[in-house]
Amino acid sequence: MSTVAIGRKTMNERQGFDKVAFAAILVTIVFWASAFAFIRIGLTALTPVELATARYVAAAVIAGAYLAIARPALPARSDVLRLIVAAVLFIAAYAVLLNMGERTVAAGPASFIINTMPVMTALIAMFMLGERFGRWGWIGTAISFAGVTLIALSGADGFDLDPNAILIIGAALCSAIASVLQKPILSRMPALAVTAWLLLIGALPLVPAIPSTLQALAVAPASVNWSVAYLVIFPTAIGYVTWAIALKRLSAARAANFLYGVPPTATLMGFLWLGEIPTLIGAIGGVMAIFGVLVVNVMRKR
Repeated sequence: MSTVAIGRKTMNERQGFDKVAFAAILVTIVFWASAFAFIRIGLTALTPVELATARYVAAAVIAGAYLAIARPALPARSDVLRLIVAAVLFIAAYAVLLNMGERTVAAGPASFIINTMPVMTALIAMFMLGERFGRWGWIGTAISFAGVTLIALSGADGFDLDPNAILIIGAALCSAIASVLQKPILSRMPALAVTAWLLLIGALPLVPAIPSTLQALAVAPASVNWSVAYLVIFPTAIGYVTWAIALKRLSAARAANFLYGVPPTATLMGFLWLGEIPTLIGAIGGVMAIFGVLVVNVMRKR
C-alpha cells in the first residue's frame, strides 16, 4: 500500500467517516439484530448445540467452497494459533453459549447483553493492542455492567436471577476476545479470507453433532428450517464478512461502538415477530448497558 493510501486511510478513521465501513456496519447491525429472533424460533425444535451446528456447519461448507475456488494466500504460520483460538471462540463457543442463554432470555434482552461486547473489546484491546482506556472507559464499563445485572435480574414478576443470562455474558466475552485476536490478521489478509477461515475452523468442534442435527431438522416444522436457512445466509455468511470489513478499516473498539444499534433493532424485531415485551427492569437495564457502551467508546478519548 502506498504512503498516500495509508495516509488517506488514517485520515478517514480519525475523522470518523468511512463510507465502506459505514455500509458494512449498517448491514451487520440489521442482520445480527434479526438473528436473535430467529434463534428463538430455531430453539423451539432444536437443542442449542444442534442449532449451532445447523447454522455454522452449513456456513462452513460455503466458506470451504470459497477457499477451494478462490484459493487466497494461506495464513502466516505466526497467525495460525491466533486464528484457531479466534475461530473456536467466535463460532462454536459463542453460538452454543448464546443459544443456551436464549432458551429463557428473550431476543431483546439477549441482544443488550451481547452488545456489552464493545466494552469487553475495549478492555481487551487495551491490554493486547495498546489502545487507550481512561477514566471514562472505567465509568462506562461500570454503567454498562450495572445495566446487564438489571437485565439478568429482570423477571416477569420483578427481580429474579436468570442464570442463562450469565451464559450470554460468556458469549459476549468470547466474541470480544475473538474480535481483538483477528484484528492483526485482518491487517495482513483480506477480510473475506479471514472470515472464511474463521467459519471453517470454528465449525469443526460442532461436527460430532451433525447426525443428531440432521435427524432433528428432518422432523422440525418448516418455520424452524427456514429460520436456520436465514441464519446461515444473512447473519452468518454475510454478517460475518461485513463485520470483518469493518474491523479491517477501523480500530477494534471503534468498530464495536457502532453495534449499539443492534439491541434496539433486535428488541423491535422480537416484539413484531415474537410478541416479546421487555419488563420495565429489563428496559432500564438495557438503556444503561448501551449508555455505558457509548460512554466507553465516545467519551473515554476526550
